[in-house]
Amino acid sequence: MNNWTLRLARPDDAEAMPGIESAAAGIFADLPDYAHLNLKGARTADSFRRLIRKGHCLVAHVGETMAGYLVAEPFRRELHIWQMDVVPQFQRRGIGSGLVRAGQIDARNTGFAALTLTTFRDVPWNGPFYARLGFEEVTAIDAHMRLAGELANEADDGLPITQRCAMICFLD
Repeated sequence: MNNWTLRLARPDDAEAMPGIESAAAGIFADLPDYAHLNLKGARTADSFRRLIRKGHCLVAHVGETMAGYLVAEPFRRELHIWQMDVVPQFQRRGIGSGLVRAGQIDARNTGFAALTLTTFRDVPWNGPFYARLGFEEVTAIDAHMRLAGELANEADDGLPITQRCAMICFLD
């Protein structure tokens, strides 16, 4: 049941990523406060390939099937997680936390000071999930202009800003 593997993403992995993103976003339809949001299919395969070329993206497989991924991009001394998704049928097996932990190891080993991301604050598999993995909400968002800008872009894209937050995980 927990048999899965993890590796660095390769450019040809990008073709499967939009479908995984869409499937994972589908679970928001069961949440009344989020069902109206269009969270499916934001990135194209080309967009994923661009991030994969930067060298900090991971994929998880169950057998031959890609079960999830984490895509991240460097910003100075921080590695920003743009997206982490797991196909619903493979959730609750530790794949998501495994991807994040591997991202933390990668970031630490390559000299980054922190990992960052933006997410829904109160959705159990978003904010609370990342908090369990060592992330903290950035409460003084004006002190972190890049993350403040990301939240502003998300608001422009129609995401409910009052339900969004930026999070950071400092690496030792």
